[in-house]
Amino acid sequence: MAAEARRLPVGGGAVVSRQRLIDLIDRMRVAVPREVYDSRELLEQRDEVLRRAQEDAALAMAEAQTKIDQRLSETEIVKAAEARAREVTTLAQERAQELVRDAETQARGRLDEAQEASRAQMREADVYALQTLQRLDEQLAEFLATVRRGIDTLQRRATERPG
Repeated sequence: MAAEARRLPVGGGAVVSRQRLIDLIDRMRVAVPREVYDSRELLEQRDEVLRRAQEDAALAMAEAQTKIDQRLSETEIVKAAEARAREVTTLAQERAQELVRDAETQARGRLDEAQEASRAQMREADVYALQTLQRLDEQLAEFLATVRRGIDTLQRRATERPG
């Protein structure tokens, strides 16, 4: 934008399109940091871990049920099989809950990190935009002062010259 700006004949300043500058600032503010996308991906990964944990639990349940059915023919083993099935079910449920808790903890941590990084980037973008606008304000003030000095000089010459 600076390279395309029209140079002022006096003072080394440049004229920049106000609308283009505002558009650039808006694009900087709207830019979504990579961490936000990463946090979404992390949430999707958490869902995948949950799905796998549920599948593992279902598989463990199916395996336990198969073992129970095989042992039903033997009366003495039925009670032991039922106990084992309950144990496997409990273990599978505990493991699934543990996986869910771990995934949620990890997702919360990464989401917090992504949000903090996003806030930091927004602060940096705001600081940059403010500095750019302040520099532009200073340049415009210098340009205005130069124009006023030129007007004053021309008015003085006009009043000093007889008519």
